[in-house]
Amino acid sequence: MKNSLLLFLLMIGTITFAQNTKTENVQSLKITQKKCLKKKGFNLVLAAVVSDSRCPEGVTCIWAGEASVTVSVYKDSKLVEDHTMVFSMKNEQENRQWFSKYLPEKQKNVKSFSVFPYPKEGVKINPKNYYVKIGYIK
Repeated sequence: MKNSLLLFLLMIGTITFAQNTKTENVQSLKITQKKCLKKKGFNLVLAAVVSDSRCPEGVTCIWAGEASVTVSVYKDSKLVEDHTMVFSMKNEQENRQWFSKYLPEKQKNVKSFSVFPYPKEGVKINPKNYYVKIGYIK
């Protein structure tokens, strides 16, 4: 019995230490409504929040909702594109590819993206406070 218990503990210890404990180095950047047009290369600016129907915190909803924004792309201070995108589960891959197209090489491995601030029950969001946060693996 003692040998079985010892063998069991040894196996559990081996399995626990054999698991990969590497953590991803996730960095983030914000796309705000401020235009920084003196930059070289691509610059993304949150042009507008078209709609925000996400289910507010503190409320039970039958649909998670979605947010729709327009992002302006500038290259060397010149407008290249205005792109309206919908932030929902079904558009996740399409949005990831679009962001990767305009981000610098070291930021192209997009892990997550979301519109902030997230709605809260009974709290009105000032349109100037919106931004898009992109998480990427460095």
